[in-house]
Amino acid sequence: MPDLPRVLHGVQPIVADHTAQPMGVVWRLEEVGRQLDANVLNLPAGQRIGAHVEPDLDVLLVVVAGSGSMVTEAGLLTFGPGELVWLPHGSVRSLAAGCDGLAYLTVHRRRPGMQIRSGGQAAADG
Repeated sequence: MPDLPRVLHGVQPIVADHTAQPMGVVWRLEEVGRQLDANVLNLPAGQRIGAHVEPDLDVLLVVVAGSGSMVTEAGLLTFGPGELVWLPHGSVRSLAAGCDGLAYLTVHRRRPGMQIRSGGQAAADG
């Protein structure tokens, strides 16, 4: 039987006091059989994530609380609550939280988990 649509969680309770939460993932989609990965992450005021590239997956970032900025190959992007940011695969970006911190949702295609390959080798795609 396929999964049925349902409300998973309210975003507001997750980020209501985001300024008091540590840096990192505060919620993640964990449904079995899903085709997407989604995470709500918290970045306290003044914290940064250094320049990096996602080589394989496009990522959609949705700002749910606070504000931030991102340095990309195209220049500086600034964003606040409710804004959608598309991060195409292969693009270089770094992220910085604003003075009130930043909480954001990321959504992308799910990476396959560990796979057993011929010859008994285990490999991770991700």
